[in-house]
Amino acid sequence: MQNTFVSKGCVLANLLSSSRFVPFNLDSSKITKSMGMEEKPKKLVILYASQTGNAIDAAERVGREAERRGCPVSLLSIDDFDPSCLPEQEIVIFLVSTTGQGDNPDSIKVFWKFLLQRNLTQNWLSSVSYAVFGLGDSSYQKYNFVAKKLDKRLSDLGATAIVERGLGDDQHPSGYEGALDPWMPTLWKAIYQKNPKLFPKGPECMTSNTSLMDQPKVQITYHDVDEGALQFSSIPVATKQLKIADFKLLEMQIESTRFILPGKLSGKHPPDCFLKMVKNDPLSKADSGKDVRHFELEAISSSIEYEVGDVVHILPAQDAAAVDAFMKRCNLNPESYIRVEPRDNKENGQSHDLRNTLKVPIRLKTFVELAMDVASASPRRYFFEVMSYFATAEHEKERLQYFASPEGRDDLYEYNQKERRTVLEVLEDFPSVQMPFEWLVQLVPPLKTRAFSISSSHSVHPNQVHLTVSVVSWTTPYKRKRTGLCSSWLAGLDPQKRVLIPAWFQKGSLPSPPPSLPVIVVGPGTGCAPFRGFVEERALQSQSGPTAPLLFFFGCRNEENDFLYRDFWLFHSQKGGVLSEEKGGGFFAAFSRDQPQKIHVQHKMREQSVKIWNLLTEGAAVYVAGSANKMPSDVLLAFEEIVSKEGGVPKEAAARWLRALEKAGKYHVEAWS
Repeated sequence: MQNTFVSKGCVLANLLSSSRFVPFNLDSSKITKSMGMEEKPKKLVILYASQTGNAIDAAERVGREAERRGCPVSLLSIDDFDPSCLPEQEIVIFLVSTTGQGDNPDSIKVFWKFLLQRNLTQNWLSSVSYAVFGLGDSSYQKYNFVAKKLDKRLSDLGATAIVERGLGDDQHPSGYEGALDPWMPTLWKAIYQKNPKLFPKGPECMTSNTSLMDQPKVQITYHDVDEGALQFSSIPVATKQLKIADFKLLEMQIESTRFILPGKLSGKHPPDCFLKMVKNDPLSKADSGKDVRHFELEAISSSIEYEVGDVVHILPAQDAAAVDAFMKRCNLNPESYIRVEPRDNKENGQSHDLRNTLKVPIRLKTFVELAMDVASASPRRYFFEVMSYFATAEHEKERLQYFASPEGRDDLYEYNQKERRTVLEVLEDFPSVQMPFEWLVQLVPPLKTRAFSISSSHSVHPNQVHLTVSVVSWTTPYKRKRTGLCSSWLAGLDPQKRVLIPAWFQKGSLPSPPPSLPVIVVGPGTGCAPFRGFVEERALQSQSGPTAPLLFFFGCRNEENDFLYRDFWLFHSQKGGVLSEEKGGGFFAAFSRDQPQKIHVQHKMREQSVKIWNLLTEGAAVYVAGSANKMPSDVLLAFEEIVSKEGGVPKEAAARWLRALEKAGKYHVEAWS
């Protein structure tokens, strides 16, 4: 798949249309014909905006399907595309993810800001046809919000949608593919009607898939062990005792290795710092059915900076036995040294993009440990398709081909996603398959960082970051026990062993409130994490001056089993603390299962409707954090009822008032699945 930078073509197009190249009154198309030059058909431009990699997968699939129909394709991350060139494109396909509560992926922010310029006219994109496919999760309130607003903005600027936007839903049994599969045939027909030249033999005629299988996107160069060792030694990521030079070496390895990952995934740059575990305490009781931990991590490689409400991304280590099993299954020499680089760069005569090239040889096992999620993430459908070409047992080939087909999508979901089969497990289920390492590097899901809300104040703990983490574990329909990679790894760390933990700090969706701002916070379960930092910071601020009220609603199942940070909240809600009623705030806990009728945070909110309304009229900001399922919408509904009741207005007016509060940056939600 070629990655042609359309922005370069844009510059060339501008030059060709200038008076130095084409006489003012002549048709340039006639000139090219008179010179015996055929006009090259324009490429189908596919732009993706991804935060975790799903939109990259979807865009690559659309690109593959287009190429199989003979259509020339330019596939780009949206931040590699010059938005000023958009009017010069004929057909553009957008595949965009929505993150958090309707937030833009990082890669689309500059593009979106450009589209919002007031000087862009209503016919700026009148010559452009487009299609939008969104990737989202319907359990969130602003489901596929980025795709919806992009679709509207393109239309407002005069572009023509050639097909109704598609909306992929993580809640669908087959994930986003449940919507992508039926959307693509409609897309091909619409493109063919717009420009038949893009599909020379029609939208249904495809070339053999085999012809596309001999060129993986990456190529690997193997180096002498001595040569590699001289340039880049190696250490185990999670088992080595801390030494002075270890974090410098690991930083180099992470920086070099993770540049290979596709798209703009979080954590691609050198870590902001390395942390070590100094405290690993259980917060929930052992027999409560949950394992919630309080972690205290200390910076060892450099100082750290963050504000309350920020998040930290952590790169977990993989199970050493699983990595060894993967190496053995794939017949890989763990001690060999490799360099990985994009194949397109050499073949197209382009200069190497150093962001996507290993700068020095690295030990193959270290590359797998840092870049390839072999024992946690489930492979995508394309993984099964490629496997089918390397299967030598006929029954395995047939089964893999079926899994890769639209007809086999539901059965693949039952086998793969529902069971959360790992790459290693899938490869072991098909022993006749021997995939070249180049294909494995391309297709194995990248090892991603995991994001956690910070539950401490940097002002109170200058060299530490505290986390409140629920250790993820579940049982699949076929009784396989699964655990979350990062949460389980952290829970298993011994503070005495001082293991290196790579970390990146990032702004969260909960901005730090100034001490003069009244705050109403709602944080059931581990949603309380960021508000522990809020309380710590405001308690410190109150020592040097007056602070505004802080009203907190917490919820959990049982007071006895999972009342997280019980003593902390109660301490700050008494004797004039920042959560005390004397200070105008308060702390109210809902224990949903301690009585026959469930009581949740929204019930406690309604009980305190007068207090909430008084703070809102004083200009209070609202912060909500926790599970994305029903909690955010239930909390919003409770606020609507309170505003309607205490303000004496209809619910519709209360809803509009709260939307205005959100637009003013005073209603914040951080929720996760």
